[in-house]
Amino acid sequence: MSKQELATYQKEIDAIPIDLVKTPTMPVAEAVQEAENLAAWCIPDKDALVQAGLNWAVVESLSGRAGACRYAQSIWAKEYLGMEEAQREWKERSALAFGLRDELVHHFLWAFRTRPDLISKVQTISDGATNADMLQDLSDLAVLGKENAELLKSVGIDTKLLAEAETTADELSVVLATANGEGADGHKVKNTRDRAYTYMKMALDEIRATGQYVFWRNEARKKGYVSNYFKMANLKKKRPPTTEE
Repeated sequence: MSKQELATYQKEIDAIPIDLVKTPTMPVAEAVQEAENLAAWCIPDKDALVQAGLNWAVVESLSGRAGACRYAQSIWAKEYLGMEEAQREWKERSALAFGLRDELVHHFLWAFRTRPDLISKVQTISDGATNADMLQDLSDLAVLGKENAELLKSVGIDTKLLAEAETTADELSVVLATANGEGADGHKVKNTRDRAYTYMKMALDEIRATGQYVFWRNEARKKGYVSNYFKMANLKKKRPPTTEE
């Protein structure tokens, strides 16, 4: 059902101007539940809310918007887990990859010591210290090494290192992209989640604002138009610390 709700509202979600898109400031599951609760809470207040200017279609769409947000969050959570796994793999393998790059540069500078043109290429390739630089270095060194394999062999360098560099560059480039949220449409998935959350929050804010206006002197009804999550968070901030905290 939530998947269908995301598809139903996809056009409206995608149309939100980029400067209005919000990143969730509370757990999405909590926000979705509050939206579902509000959709039910405000039904008895329909006449008063509509009289105050609220378009009731906004209320009728709130549960659907919440479902769309719930599904978008599920897809992002799955993507985020993939990012975490990639970050762990990068942490485990990147030091060895940097070491391989440095080893190749060391060998090449010796093997090409009588060739200023090749020395210059090695120095150009090895310039830069970022993760992306290192992966590009491995790829470029593998190509340069294959083109000058005889010089490497003449000083006893195992050319299997070239294949290792090529494979490492190919594999870790995917790992790094995923770890950074760039692989498997990571940014697109997060953007959709943020947009779906924003679309839900737009309705949530409008309904709450109207409810708080209408019931400004009726605490029994007004309390349903306030976020319990932020209400509790504010109470914790105001509460004096105890000796046990």
